[in-house]
Amino acid sequence: MAIIGYIAALFPIYLFVWVPLSNSIFGPSGAENASDHQAVLFNSSFVASDEPLSCPPHSYNTFVLSQEPRIVYIENFLSPEESAHLVKISEDKFAPSTVTSGAETSIKEDIRLSEVALIDRDEIVRCIEHRARAFQGWRPDIHIERLRTQRYGVGGHYKHHYDWSGASRQADRVSTFMVYVEADCEGGGTEFPRVKMPSIEKGRWCEFLECGGEGADGAQSNGFGVTFKPIKGNAVFWENLGADGRGYEETFHAGLPVKNGLKIGLNIWSWGPARRK
Repeated sequence: MAIIGYIAALFPIYLFVWVPLSNSIFGPSGAENASDHQAVLFNSSFVASDEPLSCPPHSYNTFVLSQEPRIVYIENFLSPEESAHLVKISEDKFAPSTVTSGAETSIKEDIRLSEVALIDRDEIVRCIEHRARAFQGWRPDIHIERLRTQRYGVGGHYKHHYDWSGASRQADRVSTFMVYVEADCEGGGTEFPRVKMPSIEKGRWCEFLECGGEGADGAQSNGFGVTFKPIKGNAVFWENLGADGRGYEETFHAGLPVKNGLKIGLNIWSWGPARRK
């Protein structure tokens, strides 16, 4: 009887506290998106700004490519020691990457050819999570998905896609960091065909972007289309959603095929409310 009474006491807490809270974070648990929300729930890093960590000082340089949507190139996002550590802890975890379509998850190498590793959250990894949260201003309404590394050998690629899904009106992937952990390769750039090429006469853009396109400004003939070079330790950050919760069409992107060598990337995705208050 005592056990029954205990369960009865917990039920109101579940009904009136946990269910509204989980719905506010992950959206309603309908069949159409329950699996996505479950994956986020069990694969999330709820990083707090006051987490007791001793992270070494770290500095990086930023270059703003676009204000709307916000796209920022980050030089030296990772230290050489952090890159080496990520490679080491990923080595025994890599498995073939999959593609999800509706309820079906399968390997489709014509769409995505790589290996993925869900890495453990040791102190170095948590410091990288903190860096990603701090870059976004420690917004209290977003959290970081468990970090994943992606390994691309010769021919490895990921066809054009969005990181936002639009499946939930409450929460989505609000931002992305594409970090180049290892980039001893030819090819393998990150292409945004709908983003306008900056003026290459100003600044250092041709260090980071492919500037040998068809147009005079280094892009396509209409001035659109940028490809970020994979450079070890550097990263590209972009916001996936506007203030109204709509996904930016400009964030349509691809991991271009690796022609020679090896590329390892790190995905940092932030989940949060689809609409900003």
